[in-house]
Amino acid sequence: MITVGVLALQGGFSEHLSSLRKAATHISTHVSTSLSSSIPTFDFVEVRTPEQLASCDALVIPGGESTTLSLVAAQSGLLGPLREFVKVNKKPTWGTCAGLIFLSEQASSAKRGGQELIGGLNVKVHRNHFGRQIESFVTDLDLPFLSQKGDGAQSAPFPAVFIRAPVVDQVLTDDIESIDKKLESTTMEIAAQVPKGQSQALKGKVEILATLPGRHASNKKAAAATSSAGEDAQAVSPKGAGDIVALKQGNVFGTSFHPELTDDIRIHVWWLEQVAKSYN
Repeated sequence: MITVGVLALQGGFSEHLSSLRKAATHISTHVSTSLSSSIPTFDFVEVRTPEQLASCDALVIPGGESTTLSLVAAQSGLLGPLREFVKVNKKPTWGTCAGLIFLSEQASSAKRGGQELIGGLNVKVHRNHFGRQIESFVTDLDLPFLSQKGDGAQSAPFPAVFIRAPVVDQVLTDDIESIDKKLESTTMEIAAQVPKGQSQALKGKVEILATLPGRHASNKKAAAATSSAGEDAQAVSPKGAGDIVALKQGNVFGTSFHPELTDDIRIHVWWLEQVAKSYN
């Protein structure tokens, strides 16, 4: 039995629990060849205390408001145990949106006074990259890691929900790779931007799993900025490699968007399979 916790301090934890249970049912009836002949069994729990966290083999940190999440975690005595879970015990952990911010080593555009982060991903993220909630959007996103089934078939685009979403602003190591040839230019571009002497205290290759090629056309504010000659036009240009919106480093996985707000459980299935393989 693999116990998977969902941090239930604030945000969309119930939606993640629902998606995880559906994903577990899917796995039990469609055993992946990557999991050998054994069918993994999962138990899903809400996590609000250090004791509940200690019972978990893996953890999901949901979206919400990252500053509030940090404050409530501190008040609950969870910051230290969470850092130990992720960075010392190196248990599988997935953060979505605010969870991605919480799992990053650095964050820009933080509120006055900053916020406590767990870390685990050797990156700097930009909070609320696409603007306020009114600028939220849904777009079809190519996720090459969902195609790694060994049959060579390309997966259908994923309906990615971006709500006040962060993106990776900077990778704090030059140990970077991409799982897809289409993203190789992103990898080379980012590696060239890493300052010499930049701290690489977190060991492990940063894997770029997906990018969003510029701000999506449905984001009206971004489209308007692109069409203007203003200073912000370059930042929202659809040209170039695009923003990093999914990545992995060792035991830590992060997505800028909200898979739990769709009926598509493929990412939850993929992540549970990764968790199961780590305990095989």
